[in-house]
Amino acid sequence: MKKLLKVTPLVIAALLLAGCAAQSKTDSAASTDCTPSGLKTVTGGTLTIATGSPAYSPWVLNDAPEKGEGFEAAVAYAVAKQLGYENSAVKWIRTTFDSAIAPGPKKFDFNIQQYSITDERAKVVDFSSAYYKSNQSIVSYQGSKIAKITDIAGLKAAKPRLGAAVASTSLDLIEKTLGLKAQVFNDNAAAVSALKNGQIDGLVVDLPTAFYLSGVEVPKGIIVGQFDNSSAMDNGAGLLLAKDSPITACVTKAVDAIRASGELQTITDKWLTSAAGAPVLK
Repeated sequence: MKKLLKVTPLVIAALLLAGCAAQSKTDSAASTDCTPSGLKTVTGGTLTIATGSPAYSPWVLNDAPEKGEGFEAAVAYAVAKQLGYENSAVKWIRTTFDSAIAPGPKKFDFNIQQYSITDERAKVVDFSSAYYKSNQSIVSYQGSKIAKITDIAGLKAAKPRLGAAVASTSLDLIEKTLGLKAQVFNDNAAAVSALKNGQIDGLVVDLPTAFYLSGVEVPKGIIVGQFDNSSAMDNGAGLLLAKDSPITACVTKAVDAIRASGELQTITDKWLTSAAGAPVLK
């Protein structure tokens, strides 16, 4: 009887641990059910995706993400499809950039607005793996000496006056990758003024900035081209979710899947290279 009394607590403890382990496995299995019926979305059976208001080209064409045209609109629908959602089960809402990244609950399942993944932001929100990493690019204007350059060899031969902000990745690219002497500015605003005044032939910036400058800031602005995989220090842009969202792992899995299949590269080539007029300089 004494032996039985000594063993019984151990047996009970073992049984309790086994039960907890079984329950843990069950919970884990449920949490990895990356299907519309298993995902804990804001609205059951619906994937709610947020973007900016307005949303700009080439990320979203004509401010109409529901049409799936533009880089981020196409990525969003590719992720939704990977998760098992038909287009009709996708709902779009609009948020400001800052409100979406603030701490607290969200009215969306994920937000796609070129959110750079940073350690500081990751303290208050979740990110998927990166769906986009920004390349460096050259902004110029129609009629400049580099406007029709199509490759790196031609760019070097032209010996253009290229500008960049001090202590930037853009500056490193000019001096270390291209081997050209750069004109250095305190910030991009000063460099843009120099480009407008014809003091430099081109300005090197990240591609998202290049889209804005060539489309809005620089008269007759163009993107001469972009440099593939030129921002090694860039963590990329990720889909933004609420902190500790129950679907973060599944959304990341979906992003990884479209990257591995080559679908993400096809979307990138279509919307950020061909349609956007930003060829890759090789």
